[in-house]
Amino acid sequence: MIWQTSRFQIDLGHPRVMGIVNVTPDSFSDGGKYFSAGGAQRAAFAHCEQLIKDGADMLDIGGESTRPGAPPVPLDEELARVLPVVRHAVTLGVPVSVDTYKPEVMAAVLDLGADIVNDIWALRQPGAAAVVAAHPTCGVCLMHMHREPQTMQAAPMEGDVVPQVLAFLAQAAAELRALGVAADRITLDPGIGFGKTVAQNFALLARQHELLAAGYPLLAGWSRKSSLAAVSSSSLAQVAQLDIIDRMVPSVTAAVLAVDRGARVVRVHDVRETVQALKVWVAATAPQPTSGQLGAP
Repeated sequence: MIWQTSRFQIDLGHPRVMGIVNVTPDSFSDGGKYFSAGGAQRAAFAHCEQLIKDGADMLDIGGESTRPGAPPVPLDEELARVLPVVRHAVTLGVPVSVDTYKPEVMAAVLDLGADIVNDIWALRQPGAAAVVAAHPTCGVCLMHMHREPQTMQAAPMEGDVVPQVLAFLAQAAAELRALGVAADRITLDPGIGFGKTVAQNFALLARQHELLAAGYPLLAGWSRKSSLAAVSSSSLAQVAQLDIIDRMVPSVTAAVLAVDRGARVVRVHDVRETVQALKVWVAATAPQPTSGQLGAP
């Protein structure tokens, strides 16, 4: 299974780790830490390099927070945050994804050599699908989101989310295919935390195999989500106070479970730990030697 992108054909025969680079002042997880202004821009460059050293197969750069209630960012501001980091990232030898829903940002980063458009709106913003369709080879990740970041958790989805998410993603992919985009350029993301309850998020994980019926690779983004805090904390009060470091183990666990249920890409903050955990998963799922073929312990 290959994910065709601008500069790379990514082999999805084994799971891939996408390292998150937030260049925003207000991300729920690491807001401001790698915000690309002045000296912080150098911090964003260094963070890209460190994620690759930690084992990231690709980078995902975002200039607008999509946490619940986050306000939209003006186009000029998002471009100012993202473009310098993309210029640097495309020199590092790995695929570069950009997390954006604005067609102008998509066009600008693709012109700089970015490989993947990662869109929480699944190209539903006017002009977005046309930008991707006009590019000869860029990869794209289509995500399911109920409502929008400002309102998605105020009124989450109702009912059984799994068939609803599957139908949405299959339709979004079909519409893109109708514009001439090849199937091997498309990956799907169920949108954990984007307008779903805690129970619905875990239903999407428990029954993730049902989403494979769409016929495209899955990308899973569980890293540091509040649903993980909700099930790993001892009280509701602790959920809001749980430090992002305390979410690392639940995040890595969810990433491994997602891979075990068929995800081909996991989008994570804690790259080194996730890479280590997936090595254990690979060893445990590799074909076992028959008697007489046992190697050294």
